[in-house]
Amino acid sequence: MTAGELEIGLKAVGAGLAMVGALGPGVGVGLLVQGALQSMGRNPDAAGLIQTNMILGIVFTEAIAIYALVVALIILFVL
Repeated sequence: MTAGELEIGLKAVGAGLAMVGALGPGVGVGLLVQGALQSMGRNPDAAGLIQTNMILGIVFTEAIAIYALVVALIILFVL
């Protein structure tokens, strides 16, 4: 095994570990949607307001997953 192969392998491992940061937002979005759907079921008159806040929360939560993806791509292609 050469030094170049080891470097490529360690970059792949580092990028994979960086993507572990996408697990939290995935669980968070699931819980967010579950709570919003339960709220809409209990109070259908407030569905519009709940849906707007749910979408806003999903956007902010997914931003964290995008940061993890950017870090993984930086590890692969820049370092």
